[in-house]
Amino acid sequence: MPVPTATPPTPPHDPALARSVAVRVVRILREAGFVAYFAGGCVRDELLGIHPTDFDVATDATPDRVKALFPRSNMVGAAFGVVLVHWTTPHPGQPERITVEVATFRGEGAYSDRRRPDSVHFTDAQQDALRRDFTINALFLDPLALPDAATPPGIDGRVIDFVGGLPDLRARILRAVGDPHARLNEDHLRALRAARFAARLDCHIDPATADAIRTHARELQGVSHERIGDELRRMLRQPARARAVHWLQTLGLDAPALQGPALTVDTPILAALPPATDAITALAAWSLDRAATALTSETAIVAHAQGLRKALCLSNQETVDLRDTLSNILHLRGPWLGSSVARQKRAANRPCFFTSLEILKTLDPARLESVRARLRELRIEPAQGGPAPEPLVTGDDLVHLGFKPGPSFKEMLNQLYDAQLEGRIATKPEGLELARNLRV
Repeated sequence: MPVPTATPPTPPHDPALARSVAVRVVRILREAGFVAYFAGGCVRDELLGIHPTDFDVATDATPDRVKALFPRSNMVGAAFGVVLVHWTTPHPGQPERITVEVATFRGEGAYSDRRRPDSVHFTDAQQDALRRDFTINALFLDPLALPDAATPPGIDGRVIDFVGGLPDLRARILRAVGDPHARLNEDHLRALRAARFAARLDCHIDPATADAIRTHARELQGVSHERIGDELRRMLRQPARARAVHWLQTLGLDAPALQGPALTVDTPILAALPPATDAITALAAWSLDRAATALTSETAIVAHAQGLRKALCLSNQETVDLRDTLSNILHLRGPWLGSSVARQKRAANRPCFFTSLEILKTLDPARLESVRARLRELRIEPAQGGPAPEPLVTGDDLVHLGFKPGPSFKEMLNQLYDAQLEGRIATKPEGLELARNLRV
């Protein structure tokens, strides 16, 4: 048997290997006399033909019993019955570190803070299914049992369905477990999760669930900006990001999530982005779909970025990247083509410049072709990882020449660097000579 380890895991590269570890965890629990099943998203994804690499196990073993069976595990949520079981498997070259989340079947009390239950009690599989958010996320799979007639062909194990999740999954319907108003009152972030799941899994949202989301949409304002931002990042990182935004608009969630006006708009810029686009580039594209005519000055762009920083709890770097991306678009559509060689190269060396071209492709395709032609003339390629070289002449060099730091010092460095970018100097001695001449 592989040796458990407490070392933080890296995401497994092999779904089959991850599943085999999860099966071993179930088997150990079962051999100790406990009930144990795969639970939640990994079951849903397997049934959809998606090969998960993260597996959750639900069991009637209490956290202390799980810990006893897997001594080097982490009890990260013992009050909620959650234990992380870490496992290292033999692997050619480097061992694979895999984590399986093991949670005790639980029922929950009231959610007075609209985020976490005030109390939990350990229970059985059926009661555990009834406290989950959506029926397609409330399925269990017994990986040690033979499939029965209800289990879809090709599934290794037997599906256990207490809430009608299997027929909903077949019909691609996202439905709240039980009373949708009650599920949303427990945690209003579930409204955003509904939009993300519906987009990612290409589901329709059950009318009663959709109506409840619309009814409670304004209450999303009571959810922390950090949690809303995390959920929107996940939404915007997925290839189905434009569908997710469609659901946000349809359900009336865009205004409370973004702390801005409710807008029902098409999102062609967002929809045209490559599947692997990062969340901040996608947020910039969505911003332009929502209000391109309002983002026509640097002042407006800075205000917009700061507004989203507050609404989504963006980090300093995310805010800068959002601002730079939108600013790049403004500059590319405006003065860039008519700028000097030095200014063009400086702009092309700005962060997010080449990701901005992905947005320009849809926003202004004719301008994109002109920009690309000019980049070819300048022999600037994205693969260079930044077209501008390090300055040949530094501030220390100027000090050694007798220059004193002051108002003209930075301007002198800028002039020397422009000369370098434009090819008028190619070596440090040439740069120093130009500095002497400029001083005169």
